[in-house]
Amino acid sequence: MQLHFYPPLSSAPSTSPPSEPDLTSFHSVSFDPSAPDYTSLLSDELLLNILSKLPISQHVSNSLVCKRWLHLHGRLVYSLKVADWSFVTSGRVFTRFPNLTDLDLVRSCIQMPKSSGIIVTHKTMSVHVDTHFILDGFLEETALLPSNAVDQGLRMIAGKYPNLQRLAATGASEEGLLRIAEECPTLQELELHCCGDLALRGIAGIKNLQVVKLMGFIGVFYNSTISDIGLTLLAQGCRRLVKLELCGCEGSYDGIKAIGQCCQMLEELTLSEHRMDGGWLAGLSFCGNLKTLRLRSCKSIDKSPGADEHLGSCLTLEELHLQGCQIRDKQSVKALFLVCENVRDIVLHDCWGLEDDVFSLASICRRVKLLSLEGCSLLTIRGLELVVLSWKELQRLRVMSCNNIKDTEVTPELATLFSVLKELIWRPDSRSLLSSNLAGTGMGRKGDRFFKRSKD
Repeated sequence: MQLHFYPPLSSAPSTSPPSEPDLTSFHSVSFDPSAPDYTSLLSDELLLNILSKLPISQHVSNSLVCKRWLHLHGRLVYSLKVADWSFVTSGRVFTRFPNLTDLDLVRSCIQMPKSSGIIVTHKTMSVHVDTHFILDGFLEETALLPSNAVDQGLRMIAGKYPNLQRLAATGASEEGLLRIAEECPTLQELELHCCGDLALRGIAGIKNLQVVKLMGFIGVFYNSTISDIGLTLLAQGCRRLVKLELCGCEGSYDGIKAIGQCCQMLEELTLSEHRMDGGWLAGLSFCGNLKTLRLRSCKSIDKSPGADEHLGSCLTLEELHLQGCQIRDKQSVKALFLVCENVRDIVLHDCWGLEDDVFSLASICRRVKLLSLEGCSLLTIRGLELVVLSWKELQRLRVMSCNNIKDTEVTPELATLFSVLKELIWRPDSRSLLSSNLAGTGMGRKGDRFFKRSKD
């Protein structure tokens, strides 16, 4: 393949303006299909090494040059999301992408017409749906691939990708997961959607598993159940867990306790839309190495946390994140802060019911160095001041989109604190944001001060 550049037809000067390219000096570019392909002289290994040095944004366009380049491009792909299950069962995925280490099968396990104009979105997942496939707000069993079909695909994947490091699937059973455990010893991250308790027995043999995400009851999508039985099976089989995320899972004190006792390397625990029974918070005291606790979209923290003296404390916890949670119940919020009393960072984003008296319970935590508030519209400057002034180690403060906190109400004591902080992000409402943007411009003043008549 060669590029031929022809000289200009005349030597007359161009009339194009200097700021524009001189197109008169360029006649045409011609591709000669009969010209030899010098890349054919390169071995696959050498050409593959060259292609790997190019920017990732060019990989797709490079794969369209010829069949050989298409095949080599497939060897450079290590992560893939499959949307069509037949791509797996036909074996095309193994031929096209032989070196995958990250495989996501979630969408391909849902049998929905791609031509449907109805798209259901929940958090990070979107699916085309048909009204005939919806039952009581959840996907019917006919909309999901049968477990035996998913297991068959997992057996094929286990045989072809022994170096697999991450896998995401929907509706897998114990049989398919056992095969993955046997054939994929390097698997470190697993994401399972719509699985039950007994399916978790299959991952007990994955000795190097470090990151697990379980999706149980998810509104408009799944109506599966993961209870203390599944959490105990998970804990006993995956003792090297470092990060665990439970979405829509049931359970109680016993399940969280089992995870804490067996998974002694666990550093991060996330609960999203949890359906835990009352008293589960006390189980966190058994997580001896936990550093980060995240609660997302939870309708309640703990319905019945029990007596304060029986809660215990998570001594190693450093970060507490609450996002989109309802925290109106003072008893459960108090129990949460008691368990997390040694926390260094507190992040509260878009939490409902965070009034002054509820936020005052955060003063239980005496070693806070960072506080981040965003979208907490019920909190006032008075409630904020009472807590942050009690934290003697506070170094960073971020307040954004908390419309009930006013710049005009900042007290001298709070202003003094602001002056010694290492980091301060102060944008509580749109008016303060506007005033900070207009600072130094002279705008935003009253008309009689800003517009002055010139003296003759």
